[in-house]
Amino acid sequence: MVKSNSNNMSAVIVENIIKKYKVEKSEVVAIKGVSFEVAKGELFGIVGPDGAGKTSLFRVLTTLLLADSGTAKVEGYDVVKDYKAIRKMIGYMPGKFSLYQDLSVEENLDFFATIFNTSISENYELIKDIYQQIEPFKKRRAGKLSGGMKQKLALCCALIHKPSVLFLDEPTTGVDAVSRKEFWDMLQRLKQQGISILVSTPYMDEASMCDRVALMQNGEILAIDKPSAINDRFSKPLWAVQSTNMFALLKSLKHWDEVESCYSFGEFYHVVMKSDAMGANEIDQFLRHNQFQEIVVKKINANIEDSFMALMNTSNE
Repeated sequence: MVKSNSNNMSAVIVENIIKKYKVEKSEVVAIKGVSFEVAKGELFGIVGPDGAGKTSLFRVLTTLLLADSGTAKVEGYDVVKDYKAIRKMIGYMPGKFSLYQDLSVEENLDFFATIFNTSISENYELIKDIYQQIEPFKKRRAGKLSGGMKQKLALCCALIHKPSVLFLDEPTTGVDAVSRKEFWDMLQRLKQQGISILVSTPYMDEASMCDRVALMQNGEILAIDKPSAINDRFSKPLWAVQSTNMFALLKSLKHWDEVESCYSFGEFYHVVMKSDAMGANEIDQFLRHNQFQEIVVKKINANIEDSFMALMNTSNE
């Protein structure tokens, strides 16, 4: 086995990774020169919409896919040269439920433990908090589990060999809000045990649960930092606007020359003006002039989704 660099304080190092796919007669670049580092014991999020390149990136880092160029290391091991060593030390939970549907909960877990020459009892303490929630159903076939229970079983199977780095590709997609919260609570507890965690998600609200995030769009990373630091970079005043006819309101705001961007966020539209001089009074006057009623205009602080939209607009320019 190739020796890793024990002095390396990074769990993952990615340097200028590029991945292309051939689609019919054209070529699609899924990852465009991505670089970042994840510190040991860090909970690091890759946040972006479907098609951003998150899954391709995770498959490169878990040695399931070869990049066209660039290098990546996990715990000091090269993902190409040392793939066998990496596979023994990482846990991987793909976005699509990939366990054996016809095997029971207990049989799936036992199978994955056996692959790594360990047993459920040997590493039970690591998965105890998670497994106890599904243990009453250990004889049930995996295919008959609910989305939240499948999620917990998949995480147990990814952890049963005590990995040092855990890769979770969109683990909360398709599960209910309660299960999502429970899952992130579990990740915080796993982090306290010293496991380095990389998690990808399309849900912007989950970014705040990470130590740091990389915002990803169209194969590129737009920003990497603590969620709060990314939000602090949002420099322009942001307004939440509401009225009676929301569809007409959106159309009117988007056609107003003073508006830089406008998009839906819950019951409001988030509006960024081109000029700082355009404040609540000016927005209110414009809407009243256009016959809107029951107008609400309030200044708000940017969240991670606002920051992502601003970075995406800058990137497109």
